[in-house]
Amino acid sequence: MTMRNDSPSEVGASPNISMQSNGVLRDAITVQALSKRFGSIIAVDQLTFSCTTGSTFGLLGANGAGKSTLIKMLTTLLPPSSGTARIVDCDLVREPAAVRHKIGYVSQMLSADGELTGYENLLVAAKLHLIPRAERSLRIAQALEFMDLGEAGRRSVRQYSGGMIRRLEIAQSMLHRPSVLFLDEPSIGLDPAAKRVLWERIRQLRREFGITVLLTTHDMEEADQLCDTIGIMHRGQLVVLDTPAALKAAVSSTATMDNVFIHFTGATCSEGGELRDVSRARITHHRLG
Repeated sequence: MTMRNDSPSEVGASPNISMQSNGVLRDAITVQALSKRFGSIIAVDQLTFSCTTGSTFGLLGANGAGKSTLIKMLTTLLPPSSGTARIVDCDLVREPAAVRHKIGYVSQMLSADGELTGYENLLVAAKLHLIPRAERSLRIAQALEFMDLGEAGRRSVRQYSGGMIRRLEIAQSMLHRPSVLFLDEPSIGLDPAAKRVLWERIRQLRREFGITVLLTTHDMEEADQLCDTIGIMHRGQLVVLDTPAALKAAVSSTATMDNVFIHFTGATCSEGGELRDVSRARITHHRLG
């Protein structure tokens, strides 16, 4: 059984995608002068950008650049200090519950319970998202199959590889049919083969269900392969925003995304951050490794 897009009752259907009257897709995410301050520290400084429905937007930046703070604001985990944002026509500040209904979020931190099976983890997620009891089994079965976890669904998550855990976490985030999916460092700690399987699942979510994806990454190849648009953050500000091809062309005819990152920030992607950033990255790498 696969996740189909031919009926709103199916797990993979995305009924929340809206279009303008002229047939042009609306922006799924619109951010205007969004800022976050912690005392005298400006973590996010006057960010303005948008994500077209069904696209993948990549957010790059060294540790401490403000990426995680931005994600926490857009997923309603942190209130902004100033500015506005809309997620699928819902105001971030005035309608946080509606925003949460529209989004899925996969953080760097472990969200799957190793003591439970894959199916049981998804059942917990289905209950938390208030999915009707009569629909739970079908949605879970479809989600497991879509993420290539059909047989593994009966096994304890302790037996899963890092790539399987990440796919299960994405399945958890998709059960309530969100229109926008936030992925914070989705492939960190994964080996090259597992990473490419994950990339293909992300592409498939977009291709089959029109999901809008906003992801953060330190992997320049991941950004180049997956993203339609890339924004690079540096010291809380968005310093450049364009397609991967345009960004590389702006640097040189032979530039890679690594060259682009260094050109616009003056730093490698591994620089910056604090002890807690390094600790979190290593914990994530260990649990998925």
